[in-house]
Amino acid sequence: MRGGVSEQPLGVAVIGCGLIGRRRAATAAAHPDTRVVAVVDVDATRAADVARANGGDVLSDWRAAVEREDVAIVVVATPNGYLREIGCAALRSGKHVLLEKPMGRNLAEALALAEAAHESGRILKIGFNHRYHPGLARAMELVRAGEIGRVVTIRARYGHGSRPGCEREWRADPELAGGGELTDQGVHLADLIHAIAGMPKEAFAMVQTAVWRIEPLEDNAYGLFRFEDGAVAQLHVSMTQWKNLFSFEVYGETGSVSVEGLGGSYGPERLVVARRNMQGGVPKLEEEEYPGEDASWRLEWDDFIMGVRTGRLSQGGPEDGVAAMRMIDALYRAARSGTIVEV
Repeated sequence: MRGGVSEQPLGVAVIGCGLIGRRRAATAAAHPDTRVVAVVDVDATRAADVARANGGDVLSDWRAAVEREDVAIVVVATPNGYLREIGCAALRSGKHVLLEKPMGRNLAEALALAEAAHESGRILKIGFNHRYHPGLARAMELVRAGEIGRVVTIRARYGHGSRPGCEREWRADPELAGGGELTDQGVHLADLIHAIAGMPKEAFAMVQTAVWRIEPLEDNAYGLFRFEDGAVAQLHVSMTQWKNLFSFEVYGETGSVSVEGLGGSYGPERLVVARRNMQGGVPKLEEEEYPGEDASWRLEWDDFIMGVRTGRLSQGGPEDGVAAMRMIDALYRAARSGTIVEV
């Protein structure tokens, strides 16, 4: 026994068998410390496909999965509107939980999940897999080590072009999604900004619904954060970025780090470190590319299982999920009021 958890492979229930749920199930099935024992989806055919590939019983009711004695871990990969209810129930049933981002539809739901985790004493990890991309992980390591000096500016962009018919999908339903593109991809940027610079003091934002008919949700969001020490972070998330894009740049007093691409349709992941020429002129550049398949899901699962085994997470716990949702909440409040708001 380590941390009160058996050394035997831990039983995993995957609730939600869409793209991310399938990915989580495959990752859990491939890990030596976990095995899939149950899969749940409202679409029985989809659940059966996941079970066929990764093992586990097909269930129609998530409550049955949460209550099973052979389930130690619950992965919640459902639309946002179900995250709080299922996540809280799983925690209160004594299960460890990996909850896909965002941490609920809003800040109130994130706080409820954090309270349930605290009361249960179980591990709750939020699915911020971007932290485990090698370029981003290295960039955070360099910033924290003081390699670019005091952080002055962060500039982050993330976008895709969506697809015809998106207005009929769950992400366009305010009751299921909670928010638009700011909640969907924006929460990843908020989490990365928080991981590097901490909690901002103030926020300002504008949102728009420019192309896709998903009102009252937004297909573009533009945000600014100001920190206690004067640093400023800006972000733009978009569903009208017709060619997929990811860009995350951090500028400090003595240099910068930037990550472009996430692999796949977002292009090769590349890290550029710039060392400032203190006499002026062109900085010294160091570049590194990370080809190959996306290993972030596996690395995140490794970290989660280590947290379950030891009783302590290294990152991505309830406090990080709440922080990201607090930042998103501030941006929405600022957009509604047209004023700078406190975070």
